[in-house]
Amino acid sequence: MTAPEERLSALGLELPALRRPAGHYRGWTTAGDVLYLSGQGADGHTGRVGADLTVAAGYAAARACTLNLLAQARDAVGSLDRVAQVLVLRGYVACTDDFTDQPGVVDGASDLLVEVFGERGEHARTAIGVRALPRGFAVELDAVLRVR
Repeated sequence: MTAPEERLSALGLELPALRRPAGHYRGWTTAGDVLYLSGQGADGHTGRVGADLTVAAGYAAARACTLNLLAQARDAVGSLDRVAQVLVLRGYVACTDDFTDQPGVVDGASDLLVEVFGERGEHARTAIGVRALPRGFAVELDAVLRVR
């Protein structure tokens, strides 16, 4: 099995620079072998799914948010190879009141986590629709990981 850092490279993906927090909080924190990643949006992915964006555009936004989460994880533990398991992923989708395919949007994040981590990327998940997100983001994700 290929290491997550190698998989990321093989996918032709690079992690972005760390995003500055939008308020008074840290991008990550730890408790023992558990890493908590703060919510991440993605620049260039704004609007509401069902009005301004399609499910496919939301899926792409979720993938971009995931790269920001992974950048935070690497900052916290030095290498994605130290991630033992993605435990929980929470996805928030800015959408119209009648939009109901939040899971299809957040699949963009789930699929990428499995591409990078294999079985260790399988996780519990929540996909929630909201009227608006900070900075106008279409998607925001946070996650909980077990690290070694």
